[in-house]
Formats: sequence, structure tokens, C-alpha cells
Amino acid sequence: MELTPDQVAQYDEQGYLVFPDLFSSEEVDVLRSEVDRISKVNSPMVVREGKDSAVKIMFRLHEPDGDTSSPAFAAACRTSRVLRLAQQCLHDDEIYIHHCKVNMKAAIEGSAWPWHQDFHSWHLDGITKPNMTTMTVMLTEASEFNGCMYVLPSSHKVGRTDPRWDDSTAYKLWAARPHDMKRFMGHFPKPVAIAGGPGTAAIFHCNLLHASGHNLSPEDRWQVFFSFNQCKNRPTEVENPRPDYVRSLNWSPLEIQGEDGILTTI
Repeated sequence: MELTPDQVAQYDEQGYLVFPDLFSSEEVDVLRSEVDRISKVNSPMVVREGKDSAVKIMFRLHEPDGDTSSPAFAAACRTSRVLRLAQQCLHDDEIYIHHCKVNMKAAIEGSAWPWHQDFHSWHLDGITKPNMTTMTVMLTEASEFNGCMYVLPSSHKVGRTDPRWDDSTAYKLWAARPHDMKRFMGHFPKPVAIAGGPGTAAIFHCNLLHASGHNLSPEDRWQVFFSFNQCKNRPTEVENPRPDYVRSLNWSPLEIQGEDGILTTI
């Protein structure tokens, strides 16, 4: 799969692209079964929240080793539908995954993610330039009611903002300051809901401001994120680095593999 020049230009201008039905229902079923399996793993790579200890996020599904290793997710991120699109958006064929995660918003209890830029955290990982992008794939329906992701179009152009530390949810992160968000929303186009059925995908710039709301629905919402970096932009050494399941030390360039890779892992 290849992006057209117009699509690359649109990504450069707006900071994101959306692809309905990029993955088939059969492929999504395989990935969902892997999420079910890994959600039972007791590991620091599986973060839980709420009274029922529902899984909020799981990391590092794309590598061949580790508690959360999954051949199906490893295959998914190496299809041209994911890897080639990321290469084109980064204008570089030599890229690797800085981290891979599945966000799981539990029914009723699934909490919000505040407005933030991914590069808030990745800059602190020792990555110098915001030449990074993330492909996300919906494993369940994503709607405004169940807390889908919103993006602020073209907000990546503002560069890295001055963040605040947000510890309001089980997974703490650097988030945008409220007064900055009010100013940005008055300047950029109105936020866009990234909604769609299972298999829908979107790719977005690491400085694009994005957020998601509480899951008010009776069904869980699951979404996988593959975050790519240029190999030449790999992290420099930092004091007290985050664990490798969120700050990969595997900087080998990924190679595109077959489009049927997910289904062959069954």
C-alpha cells in the first residue's frame, strides 16, 4: 500500500490521516483474541485501573520475546498498510517502533486521556527531533459515546508545548496545560473525532494534540498504537530511563512483510 502525494501533503498539513476498514474483520478477530490472552498476564507491561482491576493499557506486543509478545501484532506492524505508510509520513525508509501499546477503555469505568502531545514524553526519553508518527487501529467500534480519540488538526505546527504532569488516571503522563489548550482551540480548526468501526485506522504526528473522553458505554473500547521513529533519531542516553517496553532499545529498521501475516499466525 502506498500513500498518494496528496495524502502525504495532507498529513504534513493537518498532522493526521484516517483509513476506514484498513484491516479486515478476520484480522481484527485474531488481534482481539491476542488482547484477550495478554490481558490475563501479570506483568508491569499490563497496567490496570478501577475496582475490578480492568486493563487500561498493555505494552510491547510487537517484539518476539517478553511477557506480552504477540506474533499477530508483530505481523500487523510490518504490513505495508502500517509500515509503508509510516515510512512515507516520516519521509524515511529506515524506521523502528519506539513503542507499541493497546489502550483498553473498560466499559463504564474507562477513564479519559487529557489533551497531550506524544512527544512530551518521547523528548524526555532522549529523542531529539519530533520526526515520529503513530498508526492506531481500532479493534472495537470507536464512537464519541465510548470515548474515542479526538485530534486538533494542524496543531503539530505549534511545536512541543510546555506540559504539566497529569496523575489523574492509572497511567500518568505529561499533558497540555488548560490555558494553552483554550488558546490552541481558538487558533486551529475544531477538534475532530477519530471514530469508526473495527479495522479503521489513523496515523498522526507525534506533536499533534489529541485526547479522549470517558467510556460511558456498556462495552470495552480497544485500540492498538504503533509508534514509529527514524533510526537516525533514536534516543540518546538519559538519567533514569524508562523501561524498554515504553522506550525501545531495538533500533533495527523494520522490513515490510506479507499482507497476510496476521492470519498466518492462527
